[in-house]
Amino acid sequence: MLPAQAIAADLAELEQNSALREELNFAGRAEALDFLDFHIIDQLASLPQAPNSDWPALNRRAELLKQQLEAIDTALFDRLRTGIRSGQYRGAAFRAMAKTFVGRSADAKPQAGYDLLDVFTNGLFPLPVLPQETAAREPEMVHYQKTPARVIFELAESAALTRNDVLVDVGAGLGHVALLVHLLSGVPAQGIEIEPIYCALATGWAADLGLSQVNFVEADARYADYADGTVFFLYTPFGGRMLAAVLERLRAEARRRAIRLFTYGPCTLEVARQPWLHCADAAEIRADRLVEFKS
Repeated sequence: MLPAQAIAADLAELEQNSALREELNFAGRAEALDFLDFHIIDQLASLPQAPNSDWPALNRRAELLKQQLEAIDTALFDRLRTGIRSGQYRGAAFRAMAKTFVGRSADAKPQAGYDLLDVFTNGLFPLPVLPQETAAREPEMVHYQKTPARVIFELAESAALTRNDVLVDVGAGLGHVALLVHLLSGVPAQGIEIEPIYCALATGWAADLGLSQVNFVEADARYADYADGTVFFLYTPFGGRMLAAVLERLRAEARRRAIRLFTYGPCTLEVARQPWLHCADAAEIRADRLVEFKS
């Protein structure tokens, strides 16, 4: 079978799959959209455009199907955000809603990389293109990388947060940790972020969804106010002396009250060396696991 004929057969199979248009079949649509992008549209672009070829017609069909499937997801996420604003999806109801669309991914232990739960949460907080940063970065600052959604879901569950807790995400980026932990647990949450555009976007999502107990502070983590926090999260936003300075700030807070610190990524190994912190399960001190430390 010639390449164009194989592509035409694959495309026809997707077009005829009525299950992809069922709202609940988010997983099937995500897989189909990925296939359309990388195995049909990209392959078509690589084929020689000979006179009288089927390439233009196939490409139009592929783009149309992509638009149709994306429109279903757009309507879905509009409806879900309306439910969040009304208070319908909070706490256990939010987790159950996510599980409805992503299956067991919402409960699975975090692994390396991203999965369907990330595609789903990205849809709740849409961002077509990552904006250009405006704040000057110091060498020890790590470039923005979204915390995997399964790590956030595990954090909200394993932290056993209570009404007396306040979660602080140090180096919040686009704010997904604070937003999702609040939706999953109901506790107040704050993000500390030095990049003004990221902070503004996260603040906008919180306001749009009516999450009055989620706020974002544009600040250098070395000089931020941590007085309200009881549970802190770091997804390796920086290293070296900057990380040491922030840990010293948190140590000062621990002299006033007991705090807990959750880490993910390479910073975990440095945090584990802090004499004022202890880990309940030393065997789990790994960069690819969510790890809890207590003061």
